[in-house]
Amino acid sequence: MAFVEVCLWTLLAVVLSWTIFHVTKTMKKATKLADVAAEEKRDGVPDVIIVGAGVGGSALAYALAKDGRRVHVIERDMREPVRMMGECMQPGGRLLLSKLGLQDCLEGIDAQKSTGLALFKDGKETLTSFPMDTNFPYEPYGRFFHNGRFVQRLRQKASSLPNVRLEEGTVRSLIEEKGVVKGVTYKNSSGEETTAFAPLTVVCDGCHSNLRRFLNNNNAEVTAYEIGYISKNCRLENPDKLHLIMAKPSFAMLYQISSTDVRCNFELLSNNLPSVSNGEMASFVKNSIAPQVPLKLRKTFLKGLDEGANIKITQAKRMPATLSGKKGVIVLGDAFNMRHPVIASGMMVLLSDILILSRLLKPLGNLGDSNQVSEVMKSFYVLRKPMSATVNTLGNAFWQVLIASKDEAKEAMRQGCFDYLSSGGVRTSGMMAMFGGMNPMPLCLIYHLFVITLFSIGQLLSPFPTPLRIWHSLRLFGLSLKLLVPHLKAEGVSQMLSPANAVAYRKSYMDATVV
Repeated sequence: MAFVEVCLWTLLAVVLSWTIFHVTKTMKKATKLADVAAEEKRDGVPDVIIVGAGVGGSALAYALAKDGRRVHVIERDMREPVRMMGECMQPGGRLLLSKLGLQDCLEGIDAQKSTGLALFKDGKETLTSFPMDTNFPYEPYGRFFHNGRFVQRLRQKASSLPNVRLEEGTVRSLIEEKGVVKGVTYKNSSGEETTAFAPLTVVCDGCHSNLRRFLNNNNAEVTAYEIGYISKNCRLENPDKLHLIMAKPSFAMLYQISSTDVRCNFELLSNNLPSVSNGEMASFVKNSIAPQVPLKLRKTFLKGLDEGANIKITQAKRMPATLSGKKGVIVLGDAFNMRHPVIASGMMVLLSDILILSRLLKPLGNLGDSNQVSEVMKSFYVLRKPMSATVNTLGNAFWQVLIASKDEAKEAMRQGCFDYLSSGGVRTSGMMAMFGGMNPMPLCLIYHLFVITLFSIGQLLSPFPTPLRIWHSLRLFGLSLKLLVPHLKAEGVSQMLSPANAVAYRKSYMDATVV
């Protein structure tokens, strides 16, 4: 018995000693972190470094600086960008922009009102609008604009805050110590190699990010090539509509990006593109694409080419989102997640991400606590899903449906989609709410995809089901599953099928409260 008692008392003493040691060590570590954070504040070290001052970097800088953070933004080129992407802000994007306090950045740039879609196929036309009778707590209108003007307004808004420093420089690499990112090395505007340190670094340098490969394992897939130019001194008959022509091999678009400028673009699937420099591209457009454009739009479509407009080519990419395994760094925007741009909703997903992330980071006293930031990112990854999963699935699926084909099943799905959007009522309003980001609910999107499939099968079997038509109908159903299943895997089955997540997202980030 004496021996047992001695063992028990010894064990108790060991446990107490270990507990006291562990608690003391934890307290010392917390004190040290607090001292480091305080020292950084005294030395003027920023709380956050943001790589890239595009839409995402500028909006995030403003959001974090409003919460009292010191933000250092490093942008490769501070001149006004010249892009043909990011020229449409959907109604859901405008709501999120307002909740970030950035709604005035759409003013003073000659932005044009967007009310919906004008869809064309085989000589038929249908006009659709964003629904008015939903629970969406904002004006059901979007905006078209010059992307560069919008970016410059965001930069001005961010730099108007005293705790934001915008600097022109090219980031070369991340500074990493023991698996934790501590800052960046970059070449400043004078050509000098220098460094910047901060407890947290955010990489937001776009689809061509040179830092992404060090942070994520995911690779961007090039799906097609977007070719575009501007026809100047033009006004569309319906300037408030995005004109989408279901052409061959894919689609063409026209939309009013200013009171006098019309963006014209089309898509090619092959990387064997006609040369722009020797005029082959312009000839190709005039001979192959323009004849498919409706007569009332064709003059505008050709005007830019006839006047020698600058033709730009950019890659359409898609890439699922994955969290970085590195600590001390966050990846956002097209460096983090991409989908086909046909529904023009990439900025909406980005603004949603920024709103969620800024709210999650706000309570953290020390952004240098990598464990806390890692927990925040896990929550962020789940909370963003209703918006991102809806837009990613819709963008990629709609693009695949738009591709012309000689396959009878595929063409039936293409025709069924056009007829579904043309049918009016809850079908059209439901889909337009999805396009506008007014109802970010993946389960609702799955419902519409299922109904479009049945709608297309019904047309395919009409006027009576022959064995061949039944076979094509089964293949069409298989095609529909191929559109959906990869996204269920990429986004997560529970996230796609859970209405509770979407309801919580709407309540938290799309309620009636606007800054």
